Amino acid sequence: MPNGKEIRVVVGAGSFIHNPGWIHTQEEDLNLLKREDWIRRFQPGSLTAILAEHVWEHLTYEEGVRAARICFEFLKPGGYIRCAVPDVFFPDPEYQRIVQVGGPGPKDHPAASHKIVYNYRILTQMFEEAGFKTKLLEYCDENGRFHYRRWDPGDGKIYRSLRFDHRNRDGKLRSVSIIVDAMKPQE
Repeated sequence: MPNGKEIRVVVGAGSFIHNPGWIHTQEEDLNLLKREDWIRRFQPGSLTAILAEHVWEHLTYEEGVRAARICFEFLKPGGYIRCAVPDVFFPDPEYQRIVQVGGPGPKDHPAASHKIVYNYRILTQMFEEAGFKTKLLEYCDENGRFHYRRWDPGDGKIYRSLRFDHRNRDGKLRSVSIIVDAMKPQE
């Protein structure tokens, strides 16, 4: 664990290292639903930031709230979770086929374990239920219109985003995420 003031953790990092200087973890290292994993590695109130790119959709809504509450406990006041999940309002049938609950293809395909496909309202509600204040960075509304607020990748880079996903390079939006910052209020 770093000895500096800022402890920033990526949960469900996979094999991609988009965030140098962050602690990259896998589910077997740091399970979002097992407080004992967290207490073994960190002190409550010690983390500056948590990054979760396409992780929360592998939890039910209730598990998502429980995971958010555990994260809330381990974040410093003013700390945050940057979370990205697939967007149920993105108006592309092939995208929706891939991100659907249960997913396409074989059982070992990552989408096969999707338990929920969020919209921006449900995702922010889930974090707010756990005590966070939320700020949407990217999402589609009920009409499929994409909304974007400029955000700093230094605060946690999300690859599956407007700016960084290679599928969005030629000016056509082909892949999106709902991206939200969920901040623990200052005490």
